[in-house]
Order: sequence, then C-alpha cells, then structure tokens
Amino acid sequence: MLFLKPISNLKNTFAFWFIYFFILFPINAAAQIIQSYDVVIYGGTSAGVSAAIQCSRMGKKVILIEPTNRMGGLTTGGLGKTDIGNKQAIGGVSREFYQNIKTYYLKPENWIWEKREAYKGVGYNTFDEDAMWAFEPSVALKVYQEMVKKESNIHIVYNQRLNRKTGIKKEKQVIKSIQMESGQIYQGKMFMDCTYEGDLMAASGVSYIVGRESNSQYGESLNGVQANNFNLTLQKKISRNGIHHNFIEGVSPYLVKGNPKSGLLPFVSAEKPGIDGQADNKIQAYCYRMTLTNLPENRIPFKKPVGYKELEYELLFRNYEAAKGDIRNMYDYGDPLVPWINSAMPNRKTDINNQKGFSTDFIGQNYRYPEASYDERLKIAALHKKYQQGLMWTLSYHPRIPKQVREVVSQWGTCKDEFVTDGGWTDQLYIREARRMVSDYVMTQRNCEAMAVAQDVIGLGAYQMDSHPIQRYVDVNGFVKNEGNVEAHVDAPFPISYKSIIPKKSEVTNLFIPVCLSSSHIAYGSIRMEPVFMVLGQSAAIAASIAIDKNVQIQEVSYPELRAALIKNHQILQ
Repeated sequence: MLFLKPISNLKNTFAFWFIYFFILFPINAAAQIIQSYDVVIYGGTSAGVSAAIQCSRMGKKVILIEPTNRMGGLTTGGLGKTDIGNKQAIGGVSREFYQNIKTYYLKPENWIWEKREAYKGVGYNTFDEDAMWAFEPSVALKVYQEMVKKESNIHIVYNQRLNRKTGIKKEKQVIKSIQMESGQIYQGKMFMDCTYEGDLMAASGVSYIVGRESNSQYGESLNGVQANNFNLTLQKKISRNGIHHNFIEGVSPYLVKGNPKSGLLPFVSAEKPGIDGQADNKIQAYCYRMTLTNLPENRIPFKKPVGYKELEYELLFRNYEAAKGDIRNMYDYGDPLVPWINSAMPNRKTDINNQKGFSTDFIGQNYRYPEASYDERLKIAALHKKYQQGLMWTLSYHPRIPKQVREVVSQWGTCKDEFVTDGGWTDQLYIREARRMVSDYVMTQRNCEAMAVAQDVIGLGAYQMDSHPIQRYVDVNGFVKNEGNVEAHVDAPFPISYKSIIPKKSEVTNLFIPVCLSSSHIAYGSIRMEPVFMVLGQSAAIAASIAIDKNVQIQEVSYPELRAALIKNHQILQ
C-alpha cells in the first residue's frame, strides 16, 4: 500500500527515490532531450517542405517540425486548384513539385475514377505543359513524401507544438533553441517560421501586425476599409469587387425583416464598417477548401451537423428569395445557381471555393484566431467546420432553398478516399492571413503595381491582389452587405524583397519568415499563394545555408552571392 500514498508523504522513504530515479526521472529526461541541427524549420507547410528539401540539398542537417499529423499545409489540405497568376514566374523546388504532379498523372494506373482523356483540366489543357497545376490532396501528399524521402538530411517530426510562452531561448538577437509543449528542445544555427500563423516569429520578439493598414500608411489605395463606392479610377483597377461576393440588394439583416428593434441575425456585425481607407484589426475570412465528388461510388452525402441552427442560414434563404424566383439572374459569373466556385480536379473530384454573398467563407468569425491559444484556435476551427457542414446540408436538402439549387448541390458530397479519418473533411483551415511581420522592407500595393521595385529579389509574385470579405454589416439603407472583398489586377510578375522575409537586425539575426512575411494587407493578398510560399521557402533555405557557411547574420548575407545561388537552383528572378 506504500505506493498509493501521496508523493509528498514518501520523500523520506526508499519508495519515493525508487519512483523518482527509475520512473519519473527517465520520463522528464526524455522530455528534455536536446537535438541539434543546422536549420530548424517550424511549420510543415508548402514553404516548410520546400525549405527542408533545399537545406538538405545544400548539405545542411535540417529538422521539419509539423504541429499537426500532416505535412503540406493547404497544398495537401484541399487547395488543389493552384492560384498562380503567371506560371512562368514559378521555378525551383516549387516548379519541380508541380512537374512531379504531372508525372504522377501521366501514369494510367493513377486514374481510378475516370480516364485521363476525360479530364479537361481547369481552363486549359493540363497535359500540354511541363507541369500540372490541379491535383487531389492525397496525391499532393504522396508527391511531397516522395520528394522528402529522397533527401538524406531531413528529419521530420509531427504533432509537436511550440511552447509559445517560454519556449524561445535567445542570447541578445540570436535564437539558440526552441522548446515544444512536450518539453523537447531543438537547437539550431538558423531557424525558420513556416507556419501560417507566425507563432515562432511572434514568440521571438519580431515586430508584426494583424489586420489592415490605412491607405495613407504606405501610399496605397486598396488597403483599409472598402465599404463604399470607389471612384472611377479605382473601379477600373478592380475586377468583380463586391459584385459577385455580396448580397442581392434589399436583403434584411434583422430577425424580423425590416425591423431593427428585433435584433440582428447571426454573424452580422452591429458595428459600422468604418471609413474607407481606414485601418482596422480585422482579417479576411477563412473557410475549408472542400474536396467533393459527384461519383456515387466515392461520394459521402452531406449530413446535418450536430448543433445545426436553421437561423444561422436565414441570410442565405433571404438572398435566394430576393431574386424573386429568377435565380439565374442573380449573378453573371460562374454557376448562377450555387454559391461556390467549383473547379475540376482529377478523378471526378473538385476544389470548392467561396463565391457570392453567403458562401463557404465564415465572415467575421476569425478575428481572434491569429493571437488565440491552441485550444481557442481549435474551437474557432470547429465552428468554421460546423458552419460549412451546415451550409452544404442546407443547400442540398432544406426546403427553403430553391429546388434547382438542391438538385445540383445534393449530387455532391465529400470523398471516401480523401481525409478518411473525418468523413472526407480536411482539418486544414484556410488561413488566408494571420500575423504579418513588419521588417525593414514592407511589400505594398506599390510593389504589385511596379511603382516600387525591390532590388534584392528572391522570387516573384504574380497573382491579383486578392482579399476575401472581412466583415458583414448593415448599410445606411438597412440592408446586409459584405465588406473587404478586393480583386485587383496585377499587370506583370513583381520582385519580392529578401528583406521582407527577414526581421530587423535589432530583433533577431537568425530567423527567416517566408510565409508571414513583411507585407501590407493588400499586397499579401497577391503574395499569399502556395507556389510563391514554396519559392520563398526555398530562397530562405539558400540564404540560411550561405549564412551558416559564411558565419554571418542573415541581414549580412551578400545579395550578389545569394542571387547567384538562387539562379543556380533554378529560381526565377525576373
């Protein structure tokens, strides 16, 4: 019975010391094991994988630490339709990945649910190019795993989350080690934060921002609040802004139509949207990129989630009702019936994205996410999934949805052979933006429009400046509106600065941040594409290797030497 007594009562007994040295001490010691690497990468997103591969190829011992149980971030998490802008701007490991995707799909045995000849691609003939830009999530994961397996210097660990409170050990401006919640410690010469959230960056004392800057801060026109009508000059720059991602005119936001005293419907803000161009701390909406199929043999029908509340979809019903029966006149872009963009992936699957006034984006429900604790983030993500599952069931089966819509949506469902542990639903929330570093060089709208040109280029951005809706509010006429959606054309690929992925020298001298890089909100909307993250991760790895070899701080890396190494490793710089 001695071992059942409280430990505090055993300190002077043989049993206490037996427990401590032979049972407790080994457990604690194991948790405190220190592992040393040349480069420590936190975050197994596409940028992290690309960086790890490049570090290994340059002879560096590297560890890739992924907080979840799956590598690849959004690339393996459902975003199969690659947003590019200009495919010629993609080089290096990034292009190699997409070339490997094509190699996979050139094999007839990998077409399970359709013939290769039947697949028409996404707006172009997929097999006429050297690379393929549309793919199933499971295939992206296989390709990444094969690429990593070929490298001898990469060690990967899963389900290890950073101790964000006390896990960073610095000496002046140099990070010496990081510690996980498990107690595991990783030492490194160089560190890299490749998470979508920027947790390592924030915990290391690097300056950052959450939200939108004012237009006046960096001389922009598309940042800040975008609630009201644009002048003609701006309208010419913006494609589909607010038209195809907003409500039909006249939709009431109140519990009782037209009665403000009845209160607001769920997820409508009681606050005014703000003054156009004004800064705020709000961020563009998140969603899940669904991988769906209409093939009965592989389809899981949509189910009503536990805790479903019909009132949460009242705005969806009213938006259809506002069309007054003629829903084909609701919109002139995409499928006028359904509130999504449905992009064909191989094997009779799709990548689904937000479109129209009430869609997969859970507008205004993510503001706390960037700074939230891990548990709070899981709760926010769970609410997003419940909302989206409820949306799909509603569109498929609810009697207030027009019959034509139900007939279309109910043909679809999640896939039995994707994300099999959760009924075909991915766990990768689409974190379109969270924290963004503020360093010595901030990428802005001026860079995207070639009014400012970075001289220390490490890669190219090429996609449109793209911000999803940020808030849902009541306009001056008493109708519901979405605010924050901007889709502004970029004329040509533009250089991304090396200084935008490294902190100020006064803060940290051995940490790279290729995902939550230094950028204004609207410029980040162009840069935040998975192929670009891969490019920036590889470029960061090349710079890290040079810094190690030359024994210099990352702010002191010779740009001519870096540029030569980037070109040698097939990066596209102009």
